[in-house]
Amino acid sequence: MNSKVTLEERKAKVLMKLRGYKLLKREETKNAISFTVKMPKDKKKALIWCIPTESTVGIQYTSQLSKAMKEAETERGIIVTSGRYTPAAKVNAKKKGIELIPRNFPSFNIFEHEFVPKHEILTSEEREKILAKYRMKPYQLPRIKASDPAAKAIGANPGDMVRIIRESPTAGKYVAYRYVVEG
Repeated sequence: MNSKVTLEERKAKVLMKLRGYKLLKREETKNAISFTVKMPKDKKKALIWCIPTESTVGIQYTSQLSKAMKEAETERGIIVTSGRYTPAAKVNAKKKGIELIPRNFPSFNIFEHEFVPKHEILTSEEREKILAKYRMKPYQLPRIKASDPAAKAIGANPGDMVRIIRESPTAGKYVAYRYVVEG
């Protein structure tokens, strides 16, 4: 492969930075660029595949990544591509613990934009504290879809709670909480 950085590779680097992943190894294969990363919050390793294609990514890629994950002894897999995913690939990926990054994922840090507030996933301790403070269940909170660009960028999954911190001219800082739902 050539040394030119692909769009998918730029997206993967933004994803790693936003989620705080530490790069352990970068490899190039004939049809993908592979990153082995350490996920500090989970204390696990993940394998990120950048597939430079405009065509459809099918079940063969998810199966190959699943095999590569076993060989590399990683718990999670992530595919970044500019193509579409087949419905079968989406189902297979969910079963095998592989995250499919949508093709509309930005190749820049969205949180650097003045209209995008800071988003953070709450730890289980913070979550319990907030729910106890307001005497509520998570599903009673306003919702944010897991497919929301900001939620996708920080790696929020359905069932997580997200803290959103906005700058406010009157209140200084305004903090809101959202419950992450499928979508």
